[in-house]
Amino acid sequence: MHYQHDKSGTRLPIRLDSTSNGEYCPIPLTADEQKSNRLALNIAADNAKKLNLKRRQFLVSLSGAASSLLAMNTAFAARGLTGGYFQLPTESQFDVDAAFSALGKREFIFDVQGHYVPPNIAASRKAECVDKAEPVTREYMACLGADDFIKDVFLDSDTDMMVLSFVPSTAENEPLTIEEAAATREIIAKMEDSRARLLLHGRVNPNQDGDIDRMDELAEKYGVVAWKCYTQWGPDGNGFYLTDDVGIEFIEKARKLGVKNIAIHKGIPFGPRSYEHSRCVDIGPIAKRFPDVNFLIYHSGWIPGQAEGPYDAEREEGLDGLINSVKNAGLGKHSNVYAELGSTWRGLMRDPTSAAHGLGKLIEHMGEDNILWGTDSIWYGSPQDQVLAFRSFQISDELQSQYGYSPITDLVRAKIFGLNATRPYNISMEEVQLRAGNDGIAAAQANYRNYPDPHYLTRGPKTRRDFLRLLNMNGGNPA
Repeated sequence: MHYQHDKSGTRLPIRLDSTSNGEYCPIPLTADEQKSNRLALNIAADNAKKLNLKRRQFLVSLSGAASSLLAMNTAFAARGLTGGYFQLPTESQFDVDAAFSALGKREFIFDVQGHYVPPNIAASRKAECVDKAEPVTREYMACLGADDFIKDVFLDSDTDMMVLSFVPSTAENEPLTIEEAAATREIIAKMEDSRARLLLHGRVNPNQDGDIDRMDELAEKYGVVAWKCYTQWGPDGNGFYLTDDVGIEFIEKARKLGVKNIAIHKGIPFGPRSYEHSRCVDIGPIAKRFPDVNFLIYHSGWIPGQAEGPYDAEREEGLDGLINSVKNAGLGKHSNVYAELGSTWRGLMRDPTSAAHGLGKLIEHMGEDNILWGTDSIWYGSPQDQVLAFRSFQISDELQSQYGYSPITDLVRAKIFGLNATRPYNISMEEVQLRAGNDGIAAAQANYRNYPDPHYLTRGPKTRRDFLRLLNMNGGNPA
């Protein structure tokens, strides 16, 4: 088979790297994490040789993914990180059927936090864009067109649906405008009625003049299904709480328009600027005040670089900050507050003990029905590595026994992967399955899977220098 991407097979299908989503400075890989990648690549080479395959051919298979995950288990155990692991049979790295049994399951996957860049590609630049991995200029971002988006999300991953979201910015500095997002939706919709695959957020900065008034247009003209806001952002550098007058005005307008999903970025602080507004202290009180509104907490309050440990009732940051805000407001499981995993899960993947505590706490205190799947891709490239890692992740028996965490069952995974999101987004599973199984995307998937060629690249900044250049490019706003 002819491969366009990574012909020598040097990229791993499970990407353990420093890439960020442009909202936080990349965290360099530790020496142990670099060793983990080298071990995974060496094991892949050995396994490919045993199966008489080229390394690239092996790495694009599910056995290649299983091999990478099992190598990560070995590397993590050597570092003493044993709180969680990827639950795979050893033979899955050699046996196609075993690999498919462990990693090829088919849940309904609804990614509620996707990102994209303008679809108006300059065709003359296309040849220059192939395999570039340094997204530090707007010219590079223009390389990522609708075909790249469809390939990353719908061909190279098991994702069935996605919501396109936005980043905080003034109107003149938007990396992606609502008009461009709507155009992307229409490109996909024209693929033989695939509209159900892609939904849109509407970006609202309620502390910015004119944004609340603009909500009418977003709802009526563009049919947004939720509002995306950043409480720690403001045009003058000052954020707000949802319990402030401006926050309440915003929510009342959302109710009036009948779009009652509020997606709120919490955690991933943008530095010291308005840091307090990145915390979840306002979430419990505002959710209790408006029980008819769904509050989707993007990133679940996660802070890059901070390890997650056992639940701490006194902690006001990280996942504990969200849990405590909800609990202190008297809201238990099955409330109108949902914890979302975009960037959070990918960050936790670098530390399986943090991942075990993070997922264990959210399931225990927020409830298995109130956790939403999100990946923040395509900043991280195709979301498939996150899918496969979550599909196989398990909390260790030791932590289950010590902290009362429940094991992550297939039913819990299915709920988090997509079933939970059908409630706030009011999606009929029967309708989704009917349309997704017979549309243009499904036909493209069937054809592509005969000759898969994933690039295994990430799109976001990987170094501090890249991050600062991207920040400057966006007028000082996180991407």
